[in-house]
Amino acid sequence: MTSYEQHTDYTLDVQLQIQNSRMKTKYAIVFICIVALVIIEKESNILSRVSDKLIQRQAPQPTPQPPLDYSNITQNGSLMMLKMLLSKLIGTVGYNSSLSEEQEEEELDDLGTYSFSGGRKHILLLATTRTGSSFVGELFNQHGEDMFYLFEPLWHVERMLTTASESNNGTVLSGIYRDVLQGLFLCDFSLLEKYIAPPPKDHVTPALFRRESSLSLCEESVCSPVVKYVFERFHCKTRRCGPLNLTLATDSCLSKQHHAVKTVRVRQLDTLQPLVEDRRLDVRIIQLVRDPRAILASRMVAFSSKYQTWKTWAQDGQVPEDDEEVKRLKANCDQIRMSAEVGLSQPRWLRRRYMLVRYEDIARYPMQKAEEMYRFTGIPFSPQAREWILRNTQTMQEASGIYSTQKNSSEQAEKWRFSIPFTLAQVVQRVCGPTMELFGYRFVDDEKTLMNKSISLLEEKLFL
Repeated sequence: MTSYEQHTDYTLDVQLQIQNSRMKTKYAIVFICIVALVIIEKESNILSRVSDKLIQRQAPQPTPQPPLDYSNITQNGSLMMLKMLLSKLIGTVGYNSSLSEEQEEEELDDLGTYSFSGGRKHILLLATTRTGSSFVGELFNQHGEDMFYLFEPLWHVERMLTTASESNNGTVLSGIYRDVLQGLFLCDFSLLEKYIAPPPKDHVTPALFRRESSLSLCEESVCSPVVKYVFERFHCKTRRCGPLNLTLATDSCLSKQHHAVKTVRVRQLDTLQPLVEDRRLDVRIIQLVRDPRAILASRMVAFSSKYQTWKTWAQDGQVPEDDEEVKRLKANCDQIRMSAEVGLSQPRWLRRRYMLVRYEDIARYPMQKAEEMYRFTGIPFSPQAREWILRNTQTMQEASGIYSTQKNSSEQAEKWRFSIPFTLAQVVQRVCGPTMELFGYRFVDDEKTLMNKSISLLEEKLFL
């Protein structure tokens, strides 16, 4: 054998040894992962048993919070990570991974997002005043016995901080709103209690804003005995109850499968990121918008005393666009638009958790849009909610003409076109133009077009 042949044989032996070493290393890693998987499963079972015992021993609290399912977190998270690691390792040995990078990212994104709340959904309806949010909120309030609904609980926070220094700091106020919402979604009323005036005594208050707008707060289990000489402004209409006992409200909240809150006080969607990423919650955000011209027209009627300046401008035919009132209108439009832009861009923390709905679409197709919203939240569209829509929108399958759902709802939604002066409509179009374009609201160039019902001011637009 020549020296060349000897050198070749030696080189082949070295290469085989290297390959065998690599194979052994890869299989060793696979074996270690399998052992780790078995250990994690055993640890998760131990954690589950310990957690159950701790929960059983825990004394009742006035405002309890649902415990985290640690066994589920540990098991699901570890299984997913090991599954992906094994897939990668096996792929290097000679098999191809069945998951693309995008699919793996989606699985990791889903981890801890949908699995920790036991099927409970937390719906947050965001809007501004005079957008039809009371009607849309009622679609969830009327869902049935497994829904806990709150109407504008942040009213108390805004009212107390109106004259406080926090009101001038948007970041601080947004943080307070977010924390109160988080507590309410966890059935903890303690933070909200700090902003109710006069302060509740022993968790009992006659001062909760619009209590009667929540069926959950007026059901029999929450209805405490009437207290003589105690006046409750927002008292229940369905039954005669005493002041609201927030401990009973907490019990009711914990017994419900789903929670929903309507608010017109959250201005910036991005401030809610910590709330959405809270693994104890499964938050779904619905942002309700409406034509800014319609909002102004409605506010001039509903809050007449606050809009005297606008009425004067309408009579004079001139609007100083550098006035603080106009600047405030522009700021409101910009905030709505920027929040919508965040939601529609679908950042990872909002993926499959944000929905934009126009009030005009709900007015035209109430049943269809209600079904879409329920589908988005992952909650079954209950017969009770359907019946409420039928009763309150005069929806009848056999109806036509002036009694049809679409016709009646559309007329109701477009009344503003005959009440707002064209001069003011022009101002709104100038300062809220980008917002109107994003949401698909058409501009008008003259008063005749504004008042012509045969001309739609709504573009057909799909928000994904």
